[in-house]
Amino acid sequence: MCGPPRASSGADPTGRPPTPLRLPTGQNDLVDTENLQPLLTPEGQSLLAELREFAPEEELALATRLRREHPAELVSAAFGQARLRQRARAKFGTDADLMYFTPNGVEQSTRRSVAEWRARRFAELGVRRLADLCCGIGGDVLALARAGIQVLAVDKDPAACAATAANAAALGLAHLVEVVCEDVAEVDVTGYDAVFTDPARRTSRGRVFDPEAYAPPLSWAIEAGRRTPIGALKVAPGIPHEAVPEDAEAEWVSDHGDVKEAVLWFGTGASRPHRATLLPQGASLTGGDLPDPPAGPVGRYLYEPDGAVIRAHLVAEVAEQVGGRLIDPKIAYLTADELVATPYAHAFELTDVLPFNIKKLKALLRERAVGTVVIKKRGMAITPEELRRQLKPSGPNTVTVILSRTDHGPLMMLGQPVPS
Repeated sequence: MCGPPRASSGADPTGRPPTPLRLPTGQNDLVDTENLQPLLTPEGQSLLAELREFAPEEELALATRLRREHPAELVSAAFGQARLRQRARAKFGTDADLMYFTPNGVEQSTRRSVAEWRARRFAELGVRRLADLCCGIGGDVLALARAGIQVLAVDKDPAACAATAANAAALGLAHLVEVVCEDVAEVDVTGYDAVFTDPARRTSRGRVFDPEAYAPPLSWAIEAGRRTPIGALKVAPGIPHEAVPEDAEAEWVSDHGDVKEAVLWFGTGASRPHRATLLPQGASLTGGDLPDPPAGPVGRYLYEPDGAVIRAHLVAEVAEQVGGRLIDPKIAYLTADELVATPYAHAFELTDVLPFNIKKLKALLRERAVGTVVIKKRGMAITPEELRRQLKPSGPNTVTVILSRTDHGPLMMLGQPVPS
């Protein structure tokens, strides 16, 4: 299990490096995993500042010079942390240049935009004290603290705990964060307004697909979510709907069209069981109780629902918004004769709707001098890469080609995206 003797962050809110985090249960050795503690010294901080923008091709010469001025172990640790910070910028933006990471932490932590959305929901639900179980390197902890929530951050991994404490201090949030290095099953959450659990879904052998093989298991995390007035549990986006408890609200979150996670919420009082949230705009669609829309002929416009909408089974709600119909009962493309703006789907104005035929498509593209082809497809075996190789497009123009299976055979639809 990820994972109270308590280990204080030991830092003040000014952002000065924290005092060394100590292991629980009476052990007095400093947590030095990933060589974090030496990096918190003035010498370590100076090295990290110098390596902020180093390029890979400069590493050998730069490392050789720095090892003449600093201990070799410290230089190696600084380079390792600098590389992790550069990778983490995609998730944390400029915060990454002040934060501390473990390799697993970079891969598994929640990106800042998603964590801030969740923290906002907790704050709007009146949460003031929250226990973050399986906190990792503290991505969610930081967002929660920035939302003004007092956070108990718990993880069994000493390196993760040390990184969380250092990150809270580096970003001036240590006064709102208490770090506990322990098995989450041993932590008493009595008196907290909420619990958030993010179980580990990876092992050294790769991704875990059985929810009961999560650490902690899904069943334990569900019960943890019910132990406080508000609870939330992060799960894989592909969670089967039948695995969602009846008393939970299930939310799927996408960021710039990429589905990032699903969260099971307890105690929100939601009257509709499913929610799709699209970031960065923060649009949320709720529902889950409408029947599937009927299928019909392809009209002038095609709508491609966001992945979070599809995962949440809310395509019917979008169809109702746009007055649309499915092009096939089992394919999540909608079509309509009129254009209706919606944040929950990308719209395309179609110029051609034809039976799928590569030879015909190639001739059309050549006739229209199309050199850039954006290919989308659902329900068909051919890959966009394979099709593009066969088409060999050439010319100054651009077109979107949408392939789909239908009850009347495979179709190819050509058109242009409608500006948002």
